[in-house]
Amino acid sequence: MVNMAIFVSGGGTNCENIIKYFEGSEVARPVLVISNKAGVGAIGKADRLGVPTRVIGKAGLNDPEVILPLLREFSVDFIVLAGFLLVIPGFLIDEYDHRMINLHPALLPKFGGIGMYGHHVHEAVKAAGESETGMTVHWVSREVDGGAIIAQFSTAISPEDTPDDIAAKEHVLEMEHFPQVIEKLLISEAGKCRTGR
Repeated sequence: MVNMAIFVSGGGTNCENIIKYFEGSEVARPVLVISNKAGVGAIGKADRLGVPTRVIGKAGLNDPEVILPLLREFSVDFIVLAGFLLVIPGFLIDEYDHRMINLHPALLPKFGGIGMYGHHVHEAVKAAGESETGMTVHWVSREVDGGAIIAQFSTAISPEDTPDDIAAKEHVLEMEHFPQVIEKLLISEAGKCRTGR
């Protein structure tokens, strides 16, 4: 059984979807939800579903003496970034090497990097006149949105679609595919996830 932490910054629809998907799972269990903001929807959703939550701001995230003991307290083997808007510090990437994944709301390598998150991505997709968009699940590396791609799913968009329309279409993919990608990955990587090797 892999102990999973979910890092979030907002409403938490993906967080809630992941927690529900893994209820009763023999593969993994969400043991902790961390948000960098107090009072966001994700915290309430996780609380209602019985998963412990903590609020860790930017300073705490970047302090090994704060974040690492917390993750050890909950015996976290694997980290899922599900709409987490802070850049992960290098020491944490090293500690969870090949045990931390991110969801990006576009088809990387397009529309990635510093500042490319949330609605900024969908606005960029619209401005570029793309005929499709999608989601990318990738390993977290020291290069923002630069880690190896694990899975991608695409959806067609039209010239008439607004950034909100594009976001809604992409979000459907996240709800449908993200938990399954996590599950398949954890099954294939289970030994490494538990041992850190």
